[in-house]
Amino acid sequence: MEIRISESILNKLPDFDIIALSMDVTYQDTNEALLSLIKQYEEKTKEEYSLEDVLNIPLIKEARDSYKKLGKDPSRYRLACESLLRRLVKGNGLYIINNLVDVGNILSIDCKRSVAVLDYDKIEGDILIRLGTKEDIYEGIGRGIINIENIPLYEDNIGPFGSTTSDTLRTSITKDTKKVLLFVVCFGNSNKERDLEKAIALYQEYCNALNITKIEVKR
Repeated sequence: MEIRISESILNKLPDFDIIALSMDVTYQDTNEALLSLIKQYEEKTKEEYSLEDVLNIPLIKEARDSYKKLGKDPSRYRLACESLLRRLVKGNGLYIINNLVDVGNILSIDCKRSVAVLDYDKIEGDILIRLGTKEDIYEGIGRGIINIENIPLYEDNIGPFGSTTSDTLRTSITKDTKKVLLFVVCFGNSNKERDLEKAIALYQEYCNALNITKIEVKR
């Protein structure tokens, strides 16, 4: 699998990058250790931030400013990470979905970056990360049809299957998922090595991740 970032993004956001990992995993609906970790992150986030504070977290501000450079209103088309943080600050817990997705949400909250957890075997061919256009038809998970014009999206041989705002049902995790493709979205260069190590550690501990491979993202 080759992953490439289009010049349509890099011309406007030269530091945009993706941390990409593939790994074999073990699906679980949930487990007690993971539920305990989720509770810790929920409580810590609610205590540490207000809604206004979330907007001023450096990596959140960096991502919001990047959306503005792309001509997208970040308050109307919120990045996935910001939406998670706002939910916790309001006192609403995370949705408990399954261990693969839940660990992705924890990683996103920890890194302050949007994270995509995708079923590797549902992706066909190579991946191009490009800006969406008004011709792209895109249905986000639980969100219906989304206008993804000028939002970074992920496209394989079939078509768009994910974006920095919302993923699609086509590549979503199910109980049959055996291998995942993990994206950590970086609008800048800080903390990338730390976030890579955190991703590996979390998936090893809570999803029995094996054969973890860092995929080069071509620019």
